[in-house]
Amino acid sequence: MAQPPAPETLAPKALAKMGADLIVEQALVDGRWISGTGKPITVENPAEETVLGQAPRLSGAEVDTAITAAARAFPDWAARKGQARGDILFRWAALVEAHEESLAALISLENGKPWKEALGEVRYANAFITWFAGLAGRLDGRTIESPSNEHLILSFREPVGPVAAITPWNFPAAMVTRKAAAAFCAGCTVVLKPASATPFTALALAKLALEAGVPDGVFSVVTGANNEVGARLTGSPLIRKLSFTGSTEVGRKLAADCAPTLKRLSMELGGAAPLIVFEDADLDTAVDGVMAGKFRAAGQTCICPNRLYVQAPILDAFLERLTARVAALKVGHPLEAGVEIGPLIDPKALDKVEDHIARTLDSGGQVLTGGGRHDLGGRFFQPTVLAGGDDRLFAAEETFGPVAPVFSFKTEDEALSRANASDFGLAAYLFTTDQGRALRVGRGLEAGIIGVNTGLVSNAANPFGGVKQSGYGREGSVYGVDDYLQIKSMTLALGQAARDD
Repeated sequence: MAQPPAPETLAPKALAKMGADLIVEQALVDGRWISGTGKPITVENPAEETVLGQAPRLSGAEVDTAITAAARAFPDWAARKGQARGDILFRWAALVEAHEESLAALISLENGKPWKEALGEVRYANAFITWFAGLAGRLDGRTIESPSNEHLILSFREPVGPVAAITPWNFPAAMVTRKAAAAFCAGCTVVLKPASATPFTALALAKLALEAGVPDGVFSVVTGANNEVGARLTGSPLIRKLSFTGSTEVGRKLAADCAPTLKRLSMELGGAAPLIVFEDADLDTAVDGVMAGKFRAAGQTCICPNRLYVQAPILDAFLERLTARVAALKVGHPLEAGVEIGPLIDPKALDKVEDHIARTLDSGGQVLTGGGRHDLGGRFFQPTVLAGGDDRLFAAEETFGPVAPVFSFKTEDEALSRANASDFGLAAYLFTTDQGRALRVGRGLEAGIIGVNTGLVSNAANPFGGVKQSGYGREGSVYGVDDYLQIKSMTLALGQAARDD
C-alpha cells in the first residue's frame, strides 16, 4: 500500500487545509462549545492579511460560568489519584502527536511561523504534557522532625485551586500546555484566555483534551475582549491563581488587579536578552547560536537575543559571518518549503522594528544587511544586522522582530555591566571556550535562564522564568508544578508511650 506523502512535501494549499480543518469558532465553557453573545473577534492570517476565522466574544456572565464550572469541578479533580490525572495527560499527548502536522499548519496560518518551525513548537508543547503526565504520580509531601518528641509533623502538597491562565500569541501551543499541563498535574482546574490574535490553536488543543478524558469544567477556554475577560478572571474570588505570559506593562496591571483577592501569581514577562561573544569563543558556534536564538519566530520571542556584545578583537570576523548568514535567510509564506522567516504578527510590529532601526541609525549605528520592509510587502520584514549605535535602546525595549544589533566591548567587566544594565532579566547568553569564564559570567548575569555556547535554552526539563521586571515563578521542569501547589502541615500529638521512648 502506498504511503501518504510526508507533510513537508505537501503543497501549501494541502497544508492550509489541514490547519483550517482544526479551526473551532466557538469557546469551550464547562464542556460545551458556545458561540458567545457579543460581536465575534476577527482572526487574521498574517502572511496573507486575510480573515482566517472568527472567535467568540464572550460576555462577562459567560466567563463567570466558566469560572463557576472550574470551581465546581475542582474538588473531584483534585481528589483523583495523581496517576489517574497523569493517564489522562498521556492520552492528551498521544492525541496531540497524532495531529501534530495539522496543528503545526494551524499555527502557521494564525501566527505566521514557517511550518517546520511550527511543527517544532507543537512537539515542544507536547513535551510539557508528557513531562507533567509523568510527574503527576510523584507529588509527595514530607515527614518533618518536631523540635520535641511529643509531635509528628506531616506536610502535604495540595492543589491551590481553580487557575486562570492568560497566554500570548507568539507560542500559541507551547504556552497553553506549559501552564495547563502543570495545573492538571497538580490537580487544579483551568480557565484559559488565549491571545485574540491566535485563539484557534488553543481551542484545537482543548478539543483534544476533552477527547482524552479531561472532565467537563476542568478545562475551559474563554475568548473575548482582554479587559472584559481579564477583569472577570482577576476579580473572581473563586480563582485562586493567575498564570500570565506577556508584557511587563500588562503583567503589572494584572498583578494589581489580583491584589484584592491575594491570588497566587506566576508572571513570565518581557525580556531584553543580552548575548556576549568573548574573543576566545568558537565563531561558528557563536553565529549558529545567534541564528537559532535570534531569528526563530522572526525574532518574536521573549528570550531571543535582543542585543549582541562582541569583544573587539573578533568583531569584524563575527560581523562578516553573521551578516552572510542573515542575508541568506529565506523569507516567504510560512507554508512554502524552505522558508525560514515568516511575517510579523501585525502592522504595529513592523512599525516598532522600523522605529528601532531608525533610532539606531540616529545614534551612529549602521545597517549591514536588511533594514527595511521586504519586497513581498504586507507584514514581511528583511532580516537585519545592525552595527554600533546606542545599546541602551535594546536594553530597555524588546524589538520583537528579525533585527540583530551588534555592539563592541573590551573587557569582561564591561560586558557584564552592560548586559546587566536593564530592568529585565529573563534570558542571557554567552559564548566562550574558557570554562572558568563561563561559570563566572554565567553566575554574574542577572537573568533567570542562561545559555552557554548555545542559543537554544527552552525544553520541558529547564526551569523557565526571569528575575527583576521579567517576572517571577518558574514553568516547566520539576519546579513547574510548585506554583500550582500549596503546603499543608498536620501536627500529630504522640501518645505517652512514644514520648517515653
